[in-house]
Amino acid sequence: MTAEGVAAVGFHQYLTLAGRQYRVMNTTALRHAEADKPLTDVISSLRGTDWDAQSPCEGWTARDVLAHVIDTQRDFFAGRGVEMGERPETDRPVEAWRTHTARIAEILADDSFASTTYDGYFGPTTVGATFEQFYLWDMLVHRWDIARSAGVDVTFSDAELDRMEAGADSFGDALYMDGVCAPAVPVPEDADRTARILAKMGRRTAASIG
Repeated sequence: MTAEGVAAVGFHQYLTLAGRQYRVMNTTALRHAEADKPLTDVISSLRGTDWDAQSPCEGWTARDVLAHVIDTQRDFFAGRGVEMGERPETDRPVEAWRTHTARIAEILADDSFASTTYDGYFGPTTVGATFEQFYLWDMLVHRWDIARSAGVDVTFSDAELDRMEAGADSFGDALYMDGVCAPAVPVPEDADRTARILAKMGRRTAASIG
């Protein structure tokens, strides 16, 4: 079960998970809930053979993309000492995602854990900051990949585009390391913002093709 909603009461914010309310102080849990809903909607919209269709990620089907999102998040938290339980199998992708993302929401609802410091790839950071910088960014980008594998269009909000652009910029040359993004592709001068940001991450849209 995914996060069911975020509510503000006075100066406090509450995240509802499986019918229980958690008072959360960290932005990471709230931003995860915001990113999770549209991704879950896309995942839930795919049917049968859609999952075996080629995605915009070379050599990966939609199912492979979903497995990547699940596995990288699990690996990150397991590396921080979290017991992740049995990996949900992606032969039932919608069920696998709902099981996985509910566990992630539960983990992030722990404010003290989200603020835990450690030495990351780019230097000292916190669990929450890393999750926001990379894993939320990853959820946005791969939402587009999974949707496009089924021929579905995705519309990003300005805030989502801001996060995608800031995330890509923050990686510097590491954006194009093996397993992250393909090299940037050219775009026409009149391409819209979405096409430009996706093109920077090696993804071609109708607008970027021109």
